[in-house]
Amino acid sequence: MQLVLIAIGGAAGAVSRYLIDGVVADRAAGAFPWGTLVINLSGSAVLGLLFALAIERGFLPASIRGPLMIGFLGAYTTFSTLMLESWRLWEDGAVGLAALNAFGSVALGLVTVFVGLTIGRALA
Repeated sequence: MQLVLIAIGGAAGAVSRYLIDGVVADRAAGAFPWGTLVINLSGSAVLGLLFALAIERGFLPASIRGPLMIGFLGAYTTFSTLMLESWRLWEDGAVGLAALNAFGSVALGLVTVFVGLTIGRALA
């Protein structure tokens, strides 16, 4: 049953990623992959929050950890897409944008994990 719930979480994460990327892409102009950045940052924050609540504080039951943290967020976050988009920017000669995308996502991802952990630790 746990595998089914993880698969359902993964489906929901993939659909959420698709929808959010579309909304962000419609609002943002230019070559920079803003949708991927928004998804990676929000996914990092939510993963930090869930980790603090589920693992550190035991606030969330173990039965929903897999579906949320592995299923939903595993499908929602987009590290492989981040890498591909950074590489394509590099190949297109937009070296500065490629570096901004790769290193900015990592730096801001660490900040948003910290924010999520801080919120989760304060709530529990």
